[in-house]
Amino acid sequence: MSNIVEEFNDYRSRMNDRILQDNNKIIKRIFNLDTNAYQEGALDVKTKELLGLVASAVLRCDDCVKYHLETSHKIGLSKEEVSEALGIATLVGGTIVIPHLRRAFEFWEALEANNKS
Repeated sequence: MSNIVEEFNDYRSRMNDRILQDNNKIIKRIFNLDTNAYQEGALDVKTKELLGLVASAVLRCDDCVKYHLETSHKIGLSKEEVSEALGIATLVGGTIVIPHLRRAFEFWEALEANNKS
C-alpha cells in the first residue's frame, strides 16, 4: 500500500476510535448519519460518492476528499469520472481549490499504484 494511503487510513482509523471511545451521543449520531447517507437510495452509491467528493473539494477538506477518493476507487469509479467531478468542483469552488486538486490527483495516483501491486 502506498505510504500516503496507509498513513491516511491508519490515522483516520486511530482517531475515529479515540473519538468514539468518548461515548458522545451527538458525535456517534453524526458518524452514523454520515455512514447511512452514502448507502444506496434514490441515488446510487457512485453518484453519492461523486457528490461527496465535489462538496468536499469545494469545502477544501483534504481528509474528506481522500475518503471519497478511496471509496470511489473501491466501488469502481474510473479516473475519468473522478477527474470530471473534480473539474466541476474546481469550477464551482474557484482557483482556491487547485492546491486540493493537486493533493487529490496525488492520492488517486497512489490508490491506482496500490491496485497494480
